[in-house]
Amino acid sequence: MSRRFSRTLALKRGLWLAAVSGLALAGAVAAQPAPPQAPPAPTAAPAPAPAAEEAPPVNVATPQPVVVPSITDKDVAPAPPEHAETAQTKAPDVPQRRPRYDIAVIQALDKVTAETLRFEAAVGRPVRYKTLIFTVRACEHSAPDEPTEDAAAYVEVLSQPRAEPGRPVLPPKQAFKGWMYASSPSLNPLEHPVYDAWLITCRASAPLPGAAPAH
Repeated sequence: MSRRFSRTLALKRGLWLAAVSGLALAGAVAAQPAPPQAPPAPTAAPAPAPAAEEAPPVNVATPQPVVVPSITDKDVAPAPPEHAETAQTKAPDVPQRRPRYDIAVIQALDKVTAETLRFEAAVGRPVRYKTLIFTVRACEHSAPDEPTEDAAAYVEVLSQPRAEPGRPVLPPKQAFKGWMYASSPSLNPLEHPVYDAWLITCRASAPLPGAAPAH
């Protein structure tokens, strides 16, 4: 039995030596320096590009001078003046004056008795109707260029009872002062508790047919 053991031990020792020898051989091979590599071959320099050829000059023809005819005064239009008015500009129309007359035709009304009376009153001359005294200061018609035909009179109206014997004369009181319009009696009416009056028309000095004298 000791012999078998000795043989086994010798076998193991031989395998160990073989392994150690293999490792030593491999380390020797690895320890050898690598052979030097050859340097890379130098690359050839690129060939220079051929120089571009210059284009030949182009011969351009020189234009001939153009002869311009002389300009006369007939060929040039005169410049218009800066603030010149054209011949078609129409002058502004001047409003026409209203024609004036010296007689005003007035119609009066007694609100108590419903009595009416149409009378004439000359400009600047007082005319009495019962307790009212009318004085016309102006009477005129609308001008022909006005759109509406009308008559207007500037009238002053005083209120004063008639003088009676044995009684003192009372001072007059102003009842109306302003313009009366024939087409619009209510525009500027006479404000009186008993009487009313409005303008009918304006006319020249001549008797009005059907007009009664004031009293």
